[in-house]
Amino acid sequence: MQLHRARRVHYDFRVEIDGVLVSWAVPKGPSLDPKVRRAAFHVEDHPLEYVAFEGVIPTGTYGGGDVIVWDTGGWVPYKDPDPAAAVAQGELHMELHGEKLRGKFVIVRTRGDEWLLMHKRDEHAVDGWDAGTLPLSVLSGRSSDEVRDDPEYEWRSDLPAQRAAVPLKATVDGDEVARLEGLGEAGTWHVFGRHVRVTNLNKELFPGRDGEAGVTKREILRYTLQIAPTVLPYLAGRALNLHRFPSGTQAKGFWQKALPGHAPEWLPRWREPESGTEYLVVSEAAALVWAVNFAGLEWHPWTSRTEQPDRPTYALVDLDPGADTRWEDLLVLARLHRTAFEHLGVTARAKVTGRRGIQIWVPVAGGPTFAETRAWVQQLSRSVGAVVPDLVSWAWERAERGGLARLDFTQNAVNRTLVAPYSPRPAPGAPVSAPIDWDELDDPALRPDGFTIRTIGARLAERGDLFADVLHRPQRLPPLQ
Repeated sequence: MQLHRARRVHYDFRVEIDGVLVSWAVPKGPSLDPKVRRAAFHVEDHPLEYVAFEGVIPTGTYGGGDVIVWDTGGWVPYKDPDPAAAVAQGELHMELHGEKLRGKFVIVRTRGDEWLLMHKRDEHAVDGWDAGTLPLSVLSGRSSDEVRDDPEYEWRSDLPAQRAAVPLKATVDGDEVARLEGLGEAGTWHVFGRHVRVTNLNKELFPGRDGEAGVTKREILRYTLQIAPTVLPYLAGRALNLHRFPSGTQAKGFWQKALPGHAPEWLPRWREPESGTEYLVVSEAAALVWAVNFAGLEWHPWTSRTEQPDRPTYALVDLDPGADTRWEDLLVLARLHRTAFEHLGVTARAKVTGRRGIQIWVPVAGGPTFAETRAWVQQLSRSVGAVVPDLVSWAWERAERGGLARLDFTQNAVNRTLVAPYSPRPAPGAPVSAPIDWDELDDPALRPDGFTIRTIGARLAERGDLFADVLHRPQRLPPLQ
């Protein structure tokens, strides 16, 4: 039995009969209480490969949402030795030997595809038993929210059942690096289980700095391969805005939101209902490789998920320096925000932007609107700005700010984005937007563009992903006095 949060939350009850999973959707879930009768709706059979699936189904496809294996075990029919015939006749008696569900059950058709699921009065019956008191997966021990926020698999119904559970936790195969290095100027790269056509591999996309050689497309693709397992959870399930630089970062880039018509069919995607724009959704690592080969060198995921595009999962604080803002001034503003979050007991994570600024992401439990997160960040930042009014301007136009910094709360809006952690930035040396520990704000060696695609790997190996709290610690924003 799987707990499936799609358009409506329900439990999927499945029994293996003749090589398939005969399935019913049970909106209120099963019960061990023999007095309770649960409505169940007969749905299409599912392949056996689906029996242990736990992860997400892409938004916009049938059943889009998150799935956990709520219970599993064996079963035997009784009263009728032919369960397929019993289902056809509309009454299946079964004895379940699950971890949560035990004892004798019967499922009976009332009309059409409508059935009733009931537990018999036996030694496993429990009066008042409620499935909702046991919400965790029997396979992983994780909740539905945890699987949604950090899925390991995505079910792709457009693929054969044997390959439909696509792993989202990308693992780097050493052979993939060798295959990339073995290509000439162009070729087909077998990477993360896909065949991706890559081109212009020797083209310099970032000029060098500090006497180093420039960064070629081959090197940025190698970085993408290596960083994908870390960055993927920040991109999966979200529309992606790409900042593209087909001529390299020495030339002016441009924003691309819509997938081009020539994009391969296997790419995960989402169509925005109002505009009809079809966005790339990097729910598998190979999609990010494709985006980088497409010259998408800067990655900006939405702060909301495709299943609820009007509900943010992060509140964003953007410390945007002005022309006269010194790095030391920006650090003062960041430390004041650090103090405010400590006082409020709010989890927040900071990162340097790879250019001049600092950004702070605050994980938010589902519920608030963009207007609410924007108002919360505005109130917080105005309180911080009041402490050092000589450093901050609230003017909208950059030319009117007198060279002062802006504490930009306006990024908290649908389809307004900040650069993803670990994304490259269009500057010499290919700096990256790098997560930092709060105490690094006191380190005199910290610089906003101090980490590059050539150095961030060693930092990750030493310190781990310093941004992970935004994935795993959603919270309610406390009221500000």
